Amino acid sequence: MSLVKLYDTTLRDGTQAEDISLLVEDKVRIARKLDELGIQYIEGGWPGSNPKDVAFFKDIKKEKLRQAKIAAFGSTRRAKVTPEKDNNIVTLIKAEADAITIFGKTWDFHVREALRISLEENLELIFDSLEYLKKHAPEVFYDAEHFFDGYKANPDYAIKTLKAAEEANADCIILCDTNGGTMPFEVAEIIRAVKKQIKTPLGIHAHNDSECAVANSLHAVDLGIVQVQGTFNGFGERCGNANLCSIIPALKVKMGKECISDEQMRHLRDVSRFVYELVNISPDKHQAYVGNSAFAHKGGVHVSAIQRHPETYEHMRPELVGNCTRVLVSDLSGRSNILAKAEEFNINLDSKDPVTLEILDNIKEMENRGYQFEGAEASFELLMKKALGTHRKFFTVLGFRVIDEKRGEDQKPLAEATIMVRVGGKVEHTAAVGSGPVNALDNAIRKALEKFYPRLKEVKLQDYKVRVLPAGQGTASSTRVLIESGDKHTRWGTVGVSDNIIDASYQALIDSIDFKLHKSEEQE
Repeated sequence: MSLVKLYDTTLRDGTQAEDISLLVEDKVRIARKLDELGIQYIEGGWPGSNPKDVAFFKDIKKEKLRQAKIAAFGSTRRAKVTPEKDNNIVTLIKAEADAITIFGKTWDFHVREALRISLEENLELIFDSLEYLKKHAPEVFYDAEHFFDGYKANPDYAIKTLKAAEEANADCIILCDTNGGTMPFEVAEIIRAVKKQIKTPLGIHAHNDSECAVANSLHAVDLGIVQVQGTFNGFGERCGNANLCSIIPALKVKMGKECISDEQMRHLRDVSRFVYELVNISPDKHQAYVGNSAFAHKGGVHVSAIQRHPETYEHMRPELVGNCTRVLVSDLSGRSNILAKAEEFNINLDSKDPVTLEILDNIKEMENRGYQFEGAEASFELLMKKALGTHRKFFTVLGFRVIDEKRGEDQKPLAEATIMVRVGGKVEHTAAVGSGPVNALDNAIRKALEKFYPRLKEVKLQDYKVRVLPAGQGTASSTRVLIESGDKHTRWGTVGVSDNIIDASYQALIDSIDFKLHKSEEQE
């Protein structure tokens, strides 16, 4: 099986995405994870561009990575300046990385308009910079910026820039689709032409502006490219970079190419989630291979089929990337969905049991009122336990009150909630304030119950969504509240529906706490 080397640029290109910023400590933690996953090259940043990247290259030297090589990124030297006097080149060498990657211009349009130098002088920048760096770094890669656009505009000149890099003994020349607009059939045609004239190993760096970054990368590998650059979860400027979470399983499972081990690939989803967590962005549930919905089935016919043969509606086994098959419950559900869901929760349910039909009828009736269980599996599990008579009541809410008061036109509203609960024979009456009425109610519920169940302190509210149900009643419309909660081990979703948003939020909050208590009891 031939080896394709993975070059991750999440820490550099990925942080150019809108809303993404990483501390030095975050970058080091992600680098450790990528190393454990088996990524061959990790681009840490551009040491000549900011103090944070300088600090990263200093701190990463203290880490004992298993196999990954750290790469520093920069550009060719400036015009009229020799490499040894170019601050960018000098800083790259000072970073003491395992590899150095520099980009240069290959599109004559950019040479004339961006650099404003002659085409011949640009060739000298590429050659001089690479030749000098080769004397000071173990490996040197050349990113041919805008290569595909440059080739389409002026193929002879674009090839000349690659030849300059080849003559300077670059270890790998990476063909970049910087604007992300190249189609797969164009990539194939151009790479075939390049391979006739360039013998240096080639790589691919694709952006996703036309939704073809992964396809272009895989096409390139099929044509003999040996290095694939990309980012985790496809993070990157504008529409992002080629997504390594999709490229890795495609290379191994679909194309028979080696890049990381089978065991390492089983942690792919975990690493994807880890990166999402550190950049503080909610995971894309519809993301291929690693998303929550990647192997989720809703239609009754589909569920019935995958229970007999998963390959009927799954293109590969989800376990290979650390994901799992999920069965969704909705008004499209049939008996198969209920049975599969019960099995997932280790609940013994017979297909002929009248309780199965009762649960199904109950779900359909609740969804008709606006409930949705696709993102609220914890509420669904509690619903099944109540129907089966196995639900334990840990507490009873005797009542609550929420006050939202604004004391002046320029004053922020004040929110306060009081609640009374009974646990065993004891009644607890408590109050709490919050940044809004729902937050105040959440704080009051926890304050009342944590006294009896300290494990509830582990629960964090991760996400809160409100949907106005389409009843055409304006501010009197019903609302559906979906809450995602989590502890240090897992996450779970709960739902509430009411024409009173506080009541809908209350239902979802109570289900979240109830689910945590049931799970903790089962694990003890």
